[in-house]
Amino acid sequence: MMHRRTLLAAGTAAAVMPAPLSRARAQANTIKIGVLNDQSGNYSYIAGLNGVIMAQVAAQEFGNRGFNVEILSADHQNKPDVGANIARQWLDRDGVDMILDVPTSSIGLAVNGICREKNKAYINVGSATADLTGSQCSPNTAHWVYDTYMLAKSTGGAMVRAGGDSWFFITADYAFGHALERDTTTFVRAAGGRVMGGVRYPFPATTDFSSFIVQAQASRAKVIGLANAGQDTTNCIKQIAEFGLTRRGTKVAALLMFIADVHALGLDVAQGLVMTESFYWDMNDRTRTFTQRVRPRLNNGQVPNMVTAGNYSGTLHYLKAVADMGVAAAKASGVDVINRMKAMPTEDDAFGTGTIRPDGRRIIPSFLFEVKSPAESRAPWDYLKLLQTTPAEEAFRPLAEGGCSLVRS
Repeated sequence: MMHRRTLLAAGTAAAVMPAPLSRARAQANTIKIGVLNDQSGNYSYIAGLNGVIMAQVAAQEFGNRGFNVEILSADHQNKPDVGANIARQWLDRDGVDMILDVPTSSIGLAVNGICREKNKAYINVGSATADLTGSQCSPNTAHWVYDTYMLAKSTGGAMVRAGGDSWFFITADYAFGHALERDTTTFVRAAGGRVMGGVRYPFPATTDFSSFIVQAQASRAKVIGLANAGQDTTNCIKQIAEFGLTRRGTKVAALLMFIADVHALGLDVAQGLVMTESFYWDMNDRTRTFTQRVRPRLNNGQVPNMVTAGNYSGTLHYLKAVADMGVAAAKASGVDVINRMKAMPTEDDAFGTGTIRPDGRRIIPSFLFEVKSPAESRAPWDYLKLLQTTPAEEAFRPLAEGGCSLVRS
């Protein structure tokens, strides 16, 4: 497990003050944020260390507001027991005030419960399951950039409208994959389509998808729906191409795909795929300026994606709420911090303006993109062209339909 700390001083350094009084004062005036994500496995290139860096950038740009900000990070290894143990250690021993990111929905749901139990704030960026604002909603949690309902509606809905009315799912066998398959199935059937079958594979232990692709081919479904993410998605797409299914007319619905996946596949393989994001670096002048500012800090020449940009955005809005209510009050109650965040409109260079609903769902537009062909791409990372925009008020599940206990009927 990787575990590093970076102290970002927003006020006068306390090291020159007499100990132990200085330490007590410094701790009382320090907000601690724990970035918990995959830093070595299947999802590490989606956010990982770059997700930690983006939280650091947000804290630095937030500047001197009279308190210190300390960023902790750890690798949950895509294991729910590891992630839950880290979260409890942070909250019980290390004084962490807010946990951020947490890809892998099984871990995200566990952290959601732990933060509620300990009354600390949780800003979910990486976990996709829409249950975090539905049956498992919590007053301590804000769900930041995307979820399975949004992905299913945008990518899945577009595939059905384009004639893909029969589906076979290849699904990661844990909470995220189940939720994404469930939500996409709802849209497929509502549009008159059929689900011809599916298979659930062990996560994160699977790299060979050939037997599942053979089953998909035998089903004669027009669309293979990939209810997975990260390296599983890219491996599936490569292996489907090797089987020649796409040349014979089978469509691939990559239900959660990132620009880093396109980069890993290359445009020769990825061209024509459709994908949904809530952030694209080349969307407008503001996102381009934002990318130019933060990209020199990122590893491996990456550009921000919706998760790393979400870590920046979520950190910034959280710190605005802390400054607005005071450090002592923010440290005392995660519910109060989240409520203050809900009462304030969100605003940042990555996503523009937005709001947070009573169920914790942050409301921003979603964008359906098609991956460009090599001939269409004019510069490095110029990979996507916009097909359609779903307005913020339509992108996510209606508030009354989620079953969240925080929503008054």
